Amino acid sequence: MKCWITLIAISALGLSACSDGNANPKNQQAVDALIKKTKDELVRVEGGTFQMGDFGPIDPNLTGSDKGLPYSADQDNKPLHKVTLDTFYMSPTKVTYADYDIYTQATGKDKINSTNEFEMQFRQDNVPAGVDWYQAKDYCDWLAKETSLPFALPTEAQWEYAARSGGKFIPYGTSTGTLEKGKSIPTDEDVGKATHAGDYSGLAPYPVTLYPPNKLGLYQMGDNGYEWVSDWYQADYYARSPVDHPKGPEKGNEKVVRGISHGQGWGGVLTVKRDHVPPKIGDKYLHSEFSFRCAVSSDDMSN
Repeated sequence: MKCWITLIAISALGLSACSDGNANPKNQQAVDALIKKTKDELVRVEGGTFQMGDFGPIDPNLTGSDKGLPYSADQDNKPLHKVTLDTFYMSPTKVTYADYDIYTQATGKDKINSTNEFEMQFRQDNVPAGVDWYQAKDYCDWLAKETSLPFALPTEAQWEYAARSGGKFIPYGTSTGTLEKGKSIPTDEDVGKATHAGDYSGLAPYPVTLYPPNKLGLYQMGDNGYEWVSDWYQADYYARSPVDHPKGPEKGNEKVVRGISHGQGWGGVLTVKRDHVPPKIGDKYLHSEFSFRCAVSSDDMSN
């Protein structure tokens, strides 16, 4: 049985009528519905202390010849280090094109990924919106403005803690903690049926709730698109990370991303896997490869 952590009742909020200086956007009804849905669906993640990084050497679930070994040869997720987080809330899914389009219409911004013919074919209402880091941050900032709640991109520590269902020794952020096609992650056939992307179905993002969530109720914590977090990247940060509420280096040239690109049958990656790319990805990558979700770093949800 899935163990869901549910959000306590949030009292009604009088929504702001302003959006980036545009009073009463034409799609105000859609904005109101999006704000209500976003707040109602937030997943509460109880705070705690965990060992962040490649926990293979201390994983009590490993036995035999695997016992005491790291999960990966990557150095980016080492050394293992202690982290303490307060309770926070997180969106259960990556932000979809449907949600992002409401935001861009309300704020008078251009509709994303609507001019590049290759990326346009991956546009569906219920798949992750493909954005760079600044576009992701702007959306979370907009939610914060509309709700008077501290919405923001999750920190890297929050993302890993949530992917591991509260910092547990869970290697994959799926319903089973494993990668099993047809059970915890979709098969190639599932993706093909869901995407309708023709010859490029193998490269396409798929619906954000196509397969069950992890034990906290969070979907796709490690598959269906890299996820932006708030942290700048530095190679040695884990060696000097503070214990309490680490937020990453103060500056840098690249941002940390978690998870893996969609498509190609990759399925998913370790909850401790981390990569880093420039926040303004330009033409080097497909925007559709990069997704995000927002978090609320507050236990006071009375607003």
